[in-house]
Order: sequence, then C-alpha cells, then structure tokens
Amino acid sequence: MTPRTLQQVMPAMETSDGAGVKLRRSIGQSPQARLDPFLMLDEFGTDNPQDYISGFPAHPHRGFETVTYMLDGHMLHEDHLGNRGDLKSGDVQWMTAGRGIIHSEMPQQLEGRMRGFQLWINLPAREKMKPAGYRDIPAASIPETVLSGGGSAKVIAGTLRLGERDIAGPMQGLSTEPVYFDVRLEAGGVFEQSLPAGHNAFLYVYEGDAAVGPAGAARALPRRSAGILSAGDSVRVAAAGEGARFILLAAKPLREPVVQYGPFVMNTREEIEQAVRDYQASRLTA
Repeated sequence: MTPRTLQQVMPAMETSDGAGVKLRRSIGQSPQARLDPFLMLDEFGTDNPQDYISGFPAHPHRGFETVTYMLDGHMLHEDHLGNRGDLKSGDVQWMTAGRGIIHSEMPQQLEGRMRGFQLWINLPAREKMKPAGYRDIPAASIPETVLSGGGSAKVIAGTLRLGERDIAGPMQGLSTEPVYFDVRLEAGGVFEQSLPAGHNAFLYVYEGDAAVGPAGAARALPRRSAGILSAGDSVRVAAAGEGARFILLAAKPLREPVVQYGPFVMNTREEIEQAVRDYQASRLTA
C-alpha cells in the first residue's frame, strides 16, 4: 500500500454566513482553496446563542450537494417542495440541490451548544440540472464501530474496512463515491485505513491534535485545520496529547470547470447567468 502524506495544512478562517451565523471555513475560503469535488467545508460551534440564533433564512442553491452533520443542537430544514427535516445531535442531512432548491435552516433552540459541519460537494455536469431532493439520516442509522487501538469511528458515507470486516455507511452509490468518516481517537491512538487511490482526500481536526502520515514521518495537523492528503491508497492518523476527533473526507474528482457565483455552482459563466435569471424570474426550481 502507498501511504498518503500531509501535503498542505489549511487553517480554518473565522467568517459568517446566513443571517450572521459565526463559523470557520477551511476548504472553500477562496476559489484556490477547493479540492475537487469538494467546494467548501464550514465548521460551526458555539455555546453563545447570539452566534447562531438568526440561522440561515430562505436561500437558493443550484448545481451541487450540501451535507449537514449536526454534532450538537437542533436545526429545522424547510424547502420549497414542502419538505421539513429536524436535524438533532448526531443526525445528517444529504441534500442534492440539482437544478434548484430554495430552503432555510433555522435553529430550534434559544440556548445551549450548536455544533456541526456543512460540506458542499460538486455535481458532475450531467447531474447539475436533475431534480432536487434530500435524505435525512438519523443518528441511529449511522453505524459506529470501536477501533482496536482505542476510540471509535462513525461511517456516514463510503465503507470503513477493519481487517476482514467492511462497515458500510448509509450513503452509497453517488457519482463522486464519497467517503465521510467521523473518527475519535484516545491519547496515543492510531487510525489506519485504506482509501480509493483515485480519490482526493482531506482531514479536518475539530478536537485535540493529530499527526498524519507513516510512522516516523508523520506531520502535525493542528486543531481547526484541514489537511490535504497526497496521492496514495491508505492513510494513518495518530492522536497527540489527550486524543483527537476528526472527520475524514474523500471523493472521486470530477475534473470539470467550476464557475461559482454564491449559491450557484455550474460549469460555465453562461450557466451561472441563466441560474441568476431563473432565480430572479422564480424559475430556478421549475
């Protein structure tokens, strides 16, 4: 096996989105900071309701998928199709904007911690105008397994391989073949996993500190940083200090042009201009 190494460290930048929700953005903080097919990764996390209470009022999307993973808290999703989805601690929502969706994501709590991630994954050109849809995945449907070296792993998408055992996540069969694991390591714990050789991959450490790469040549990946991985077919992560929690993401690159204008992600400027016209004329979702 060819182990992947830590190629680039991308510290998350503080910013805000929606109606003033405070968050940290790593992947996607600039057009040069994407990792095909990943467009953006936001971490939100605070105990102060003033940082999240205004939420994300109704807004449009076209041309990609959003994945919301709630670690703590309660968020309500509503869209123009009449769908409603309650996202609570440990739940995931995998939404395909496709040709167009108008939705809101609003906190359903007035106090306490709200913490989680939103990931944007690009769609191939042939799927950008397919009908919108989404899948709510309750925490109970996400398999979690104990790791032999101490710790645990949740499998949201793709398949985790532990010796002779394969643990498949609920999201399978997508064109980008995504992998999405949430891993917790105890102090001194090590996580080793195979990854598809053709996938682009990165990690994001959200608790503790970790080192990525082969034993003896590992490189530190600080908390609240995305670590872009080199080519290879496996990854090794070791926890430092008191342990670590991180998400591991990998997917098949599309190798297509990306033209983004806010919530619209297409392949050409002309398609973006059409998306804007469609939204202005209330045709985005037609």
